[in-house]
Amino acid sequence: FASGVKGIALNLENENVGIVVFGSDTAIKEGDLVKRTGSIVDVPAGKAMLGRVVDALGVPIDGRGSLSAHERRRVEVKAPGIIERKSVHEPMQTGLKAVDSLVPIGRGQRELIIGDRQTGKTAIAIDTILNQKQLNSKATSESETLYCVYVPIGQ
Repeated sequence: FASGVKGIALNLENENVGIVVFGSDTAIKEGDLVKRTGSIVDVPAGKAMLGRVVDALGVPIDGRGSLSAHERRRVEVKAPGIIERKSVHEPMQTGLKAVDSLVPIGRGQRELIIGDRQTGKTAIAIDTILNQKQLNSKATSESETLYCVYVPIGQ
């Protein structure tokens, strides 16, 4: 877009284009000039991303400088089939008794936390990550280390 915001075109019609915007849409208005980049959308990946806060395109927004990630992955890839994935067979404690007793979570499982504003979604995620950080300090091997990825998605 002319404002510098990037997006990905999902559907092209004669009179309309459906675009997923990677950033704020407040600077975008009807009739804006849009140019293609000529490249497939990819983002940084790997251990260099751990502990960093990034935007939708993997650009650091935490004020800690640029990323040292040498690995990049495409945004649009086919997810592995259910047979190919490692089974969820090991319980993972969040450290929150209400969650652990009502909604058991397995290691490697993705979990959706959904609710209205100001209901504690972020607090649950942060408490879980902090509780699991304590477990990681006791890990004796890489296979025992637990990585938490928190992805907040707004409207």
